[in-house]
Amino acid sequence: MTNSSPVDDARTDAEPAEKPLIQLEGFLPHRLNVLSSLVSQALTQVYSKYGIGIPEWRVLVSLGQFGVMTGKAIGARTHMHKTKVSRAVAQLEERKFVARKANRADLREAFLSLTPAGRAVYEELAPRARDFTEKLSEVVTADDRAAFDRAVALLTQRSAELVAKGDR
Repeated sequence: MTNSSPVDDARTDAEPAEKPLIQLEGFLPHRLNVLSSLVSQALTQVYSKYGIGIPEWRVLVSLGQFGVMTGKAIGARTHMHKTKVSRAVAQLEERKFVARKANRADLREAFLSLTPAGRAVYEELAPRARDFTEKLSEVVTADDRAAFDRAVALLTQRSAELVAKGDR
């Protein structure tokens, strides 16, 4: 015979004894995080053959879109921490996909751009990424897409406002 308390028994039950304060599967931040994680995992199938991860992908696409940027600008645009950007840039430099040119006005930063090899990778991956987006979004009807895009934009804006205010 084992000695177990009612508290121990409650922890193993599938149903909570009381109504929970939050149900994780219905909690919007959790749902968005799960969606983001699954989309990122699926998207890695597009660029994984190049041996790059999510941060490198974001840097590569940012430079493909905007040409020349600083690491700080990439971090601001992609919402990546500066150390993550720095590591991604270093890996892309090592692979000869990114070139660095010192900023003579501020030696603490550098201007980053794609090399011809990096540009070739970007031009090969961009159409595949667009195809992935189309395949992903085809489950949302054409009538719902505009509303979905507005909702994502509004949630993004509101999240940025909450971050700026420090509200939790």
